[in-house]
This record gives sequence, C-alpha cells and structure tokens, in this order.
Amino acid sequence: MKEKRWQPWILLSPSLSVIFFFMVVPIGFIIVYSFWIRAATGADIPAFQLGNYKHFFEDFFYPGMLLQTLRIALETMLICVVFGYIPAYFFYQTRTKFKALLMLLLMLPFWISYIIRTLSWINILGESGLINHFLVKIGILSTPLSILYNETSVILGLVQYMLPFMILNIYVSLEGIDKSLTEAARSLGCTEWQAFREVILPLSLPGVSAGCLLVFVLTAGTYITPLILGGPGNEMIANLIYNRVIGTLDWPFGSAISVLLIGLLGIIVFTYNKYLGINQIFKSLGGRTD
Repeated sequence: MKEKRWQPWILLSPSLSVIFFFMVVPIGFIIVYSFWIRAATGADIPAFQLGNYKHFFEDFFYPGMLLQTLRIALETMLICVVFGYIPAYFFYQTRTKFKALLMLLLMLPFWISYIIRTLSWINILGESGLINHFLVKIGILSTPLSILYNETSVILGLVQYMLPFMILNIYVSLEGIDKSLTEAARSLGCTEWQAFREVILPLSLPGVSAGCLLVFVLTAGTYITPLILGGPGNEMIANLIYNRVIGTLDWPFGSAISVLLIGLLGIIVFTYNKYLGINQIFKSLGGRTD
C-alpha cells in the first residue's frame, strides 16, 4: 500500500526535478538577490533589507514604466480579442475541406523565429519600407511618414505575435460547443445574431478569458518587441530589468523589479484561477477535451 502511495511521485520525479532546478531555483536566486545591497564600488553585498524595493517606489519613473507596461499589455489583449474572435468563429462554423490547411496557415508563424518576425516590421513601417514607398510612389506623400519606433509599432508587433494564441484559445472553446444548441435556438424563433449572442458567445467566454490571460501575461513580460520596434519612452518593464542587470550590472535592483513583476502577474493569474479556473488554458493549449 505504501509503495502505491509513492508511485505517482516517483513517476513525476523527473518532471518535478526539471521544474525545480530550472524554475524554482532561479526564481529563488532572484528573490535572494533582491535583498542585497549594491555598493558604490560596484560589488553586490549580501544583506536582508528592503532598500531596492523602496528605491523602486521613491521615483515615479519606475512605477510609471510598470503602469505603461500594463497599459500596453491591456491594449494588445483587447485588440487580439477583437481581431481574434472573428477568425476563430469562422474556423468553428466553416465546413470547407480546406479547414485543415487554414489551421496550418494559422500555425505557420510559430515556425518562424520571433525575432525575424519582429524585424520584418522595419521593412514594412520604416521610412524606406513598404508602406512609405508605396504612398510616395503613388503621390499621396512627398516625404516618408515616421511610423516606426513608437508605441503603435510596438503594439503592432505584439499583436502579430500574440494573435495566434488568442485565436487558438477561442477556437478550442468554440469547438466544444454543440452546434445543435444554435439550431435549437433558431428553431425557437431566434435570429442567427440572437443565437450567437445568447448561446455561442456566453459559452465561448472561458476561451476568451483564457486567451486574454495568456496574451496579457506574455505581453507584460516581453522584451524583444519594444527593443526592436520601440523608441525612447516606449520601453517596457522587461527592458528596464535588462538594462539594470546587463547594462549597469545592478543585480539587486534588477532582481527587485523582477520580483515585483512576477508578484503582480502572479496575483493576476491567482485571481483568474480563483474565479475561472486555470485548467481552461491547458485545455486550449492541449486541444479539445470532452
């Protein structure tokens, strides 16, 4: 009996060991470093004090950048919801024989490096890029527009990266809805729009919320997109952490910022799990489960 009780843990031990050494231990080091002191000589002195956290809130620049990061993540999430629900609903309703091909095209961006996809926006939005070249060529503009290295270009790059995640989450949720429910609603006198509003949309909200959480968390911790497409003043909190840790070698303060970001995102995930259930995300990522 005792052997059977320990058997699941023995089977899980390889996975748990990987999680412990590659996730728990690094986060533990970050938390410990966040309490250290950065000496004037540049050395990191082991200590237990809250000076790094106090320094973060003393200057509004740092909380302001955190708020800007959350705002950009929220805007990206909302755009992905609007532009992600339509194709997801199309995949759910369509009966074309090319549905598998369309799903393959949706997954195609994951086969290309994220950095390359982000860099491609420079060739589209740059002063000599596709948009400016076309507008100047047809005579609408005499000089190129400055549509790169700003917050708009950052959000465009983030939406391009996050949109497939949103579509897949919503589609998996829609795919679990019995289509006979819509037929039943229409047989009772509902129009197609009323059937969608009263039946499909409420039942698909778990997938929408799962996609929103996934997009928001991934966007809030992104680093590459604002680095490549953003200009001065368009940095996000991950860029600040990188500059502190790599640029100035201020590991204690950079670690403190990381802990604050992890804590904030952890609160958001905990709140989501309490009211909606985190299992919806794993259902969406893993496929349909009945």
